[in-house]
Amino acid sequence: MSTAESVIEKIQSLTPDQPREVMNLIDDLANASTSKRHRRSLMGMFSHLNIHITEDDIAEARREMWGKFPREAL
Repeated sequence: MSTAESVIEKIQSLTPDQPREVMNLIDDLANASTSKRHRRSLMGMFSHLNIHITEDDIAEARREMWGKFPREAL
């Protein structure tokens, strides 16, 4: 039995008001798939904050975080 046949069989067993709800659900699903919003990049989303992080800033933060981390002797 195909998916469509299975869906039709289940719809036929519903009460008279329920098929309308199924149609509303199908319409909502169809609209949701066609109206996907474009995602903004995080760079653009926070650009108004004027925060500029350089590679040197990242390297310094790494040195601070890992500087006192215990190391095993090889």
